[in-house]
Amino acid sequence: MLLQVLGTAAGGGVPQWNCACPGCSGARAHPARRRSHASLAVRADDEHWYLVNATPDLAAQIEDTPALHPGPQRRRTPVAGLVLTDAELDHTLGIARLREADRIELLATAPVRAALGDRAHLDDLLTPYAELVWRELGSRPMPLCDGSDVEISALPVSGKRPRYAVNGSGTAAGPGAPPHADPWVIALRLHDRRTGGTVVYAPALAAWPDAFQEALVGADCVLIDGTFWDDEEPRRSGFSSRTATGMGHLPIDGPDGTATRLAPLATRCFYTHLNNTNPLVDPDAPQHKRLAEMGLAVAAEGMEIAL
Repeated sequence: MLLQVLGTAAGGGVPQWNCACPGCSGARAHPARRRSHASLAVRADDEHWYLVNATPDLAAQIEDTPALHPGPQRRRTPVAGLVLTDAELDHTLGIARLREADRIELLATAPVRAALGDRAHLDDLLTPYAELVWRELGSRPMPLCDGSDVEISALPVSGKRPRYAVNGSGTAAGPGAPPHADPWVIALRLHDRRTGGTVVYAPALAAWPDAFQEALVGADCVLIDGTFWDDEEPRRSGFSSRTATGMGHLPIDGPDGTATRLAPLATRCFYTHLNNTNPLVDPDAPQHKRLAEMGLAVAAEGMEIAL
């Protein structure tokens, strides 16, 4: 199994177009600090790749990755489809960018499929241009595509809906249900039956259910939500009245932070989906040293992971 990290930023990217915070200003002054929206490319076999989430930066991310370039025929592309971890705009706006294709294959959970179809009217918008082929993602592993040794399965980690679907389709978690009861936001488990390699990709993480922990213990590599450094970051930065946890993202730092949970794992762990306010967007920030001392790091755009 081969993976390419296409992007590592949370919504808005780094820099964000309307923001002059230290992270965004630093990225404008030092282009090497720029980050595009979090995404991953997974090679299903010798000819086909799947993109995890369709970000607003999708076209540029494809152009920056030679393995995803079309050819040798004029209209032949190795991009075979998309895998969606949720229905948020930052992870789905790029679907429309693929309208030049004859056929777009999308793997998503039932609530995400319903939200994009019934509330965002994605099918109505795109079917005049391209055929949309949906495959439902569930907890049972299935081949990424026909004949692929790479299996994919969903790990529900949040029942958080996108704002446009708050009162829309999909089943809301019932009274007393855990916050991850409905698969509105999932992590992905990718397993190569040929090599035995396993990766867990969780760009948005609001809860840490037992099934997720079990998947981490059995993984060779983990790419995980690094949106906020600590729980108070959104309020301290002044762009929200909610905490990181309140916004659906477990923070990295703190007694119950994800770094403390990840450090004991005997596997490679990388943070992705960094918000522009996160000090980790500055490569010289002391928080990088703290992560390194725990055996953790931030994912680099363009990095290749072979399992």
